[in-house]
Amino acid sequence: MTSTITREEALSLLKEYNKEPFHILHALTVEGVMRWYANELGYGEEEEYWGLVGLLHDIDFELYPEEHCKKAPELLRKGNVSEEMIYSVCSHGHGICVDMEPKHEMEKVLFAADELTGLIGAAARMRPSKSVMDMEVSSLKKKFKDKKFAAGCSRDVIKTGAERLGWELDALLERTILAMRSCEDKVHKEMEGI
Repeated sequence: MTSTITREEALSLLKEYNKEPFHILHALTVEGVMRWYANELGYGEEEEYWGLVGLLHDIDFELYPEEHCKKAPELLRKGNVSEEMIYSVCSHGHGICVDMEPKHEMEKVLFAADELTGLIGAAARMRPSKSVMDMEVSSLKKKFKDKKFAAGCSRDVIKTGAERLGWELDALLERTILAMRSCEDKVHKEMEGI
């Protein structure tokens, strides 16, 4: 899996269709998480690809929420994104808005981690530190069980993601916290310039 566009081109493409800081923050976070997972799972040589898929995964969500993952191929093709990467981006909507099933481990990680980064981010904002750096799995599990907390983050999608990867839910939670710790400072610095 290799990228056909640079990170600079991908970020520019993302910003063309996303203006809300929340959506850009989410994209940058998922990019950082995907880069961490690429290295953690032995795909270090594909880190750029994993990261760019994470960066672009919600490219159509802000402008076309009702057509999420359906409008993305058109927008990505305009940016000269490869068909392989388009499939990877869109597969995170499997069973939610598209039929493109996550096949590669990277696609399964994106499916599992996307919703979870939202839940972890919401939990972090509730902490005195406003950070994931001091977050423990036990406190995240309490938030996970509270259906009213970050209600827009589907627990079923997160559980399905863990199952697809063959991981225990706790392992997915712990690894994704670590992944978010790895990129938190970088993401905040990049957001200052936006």
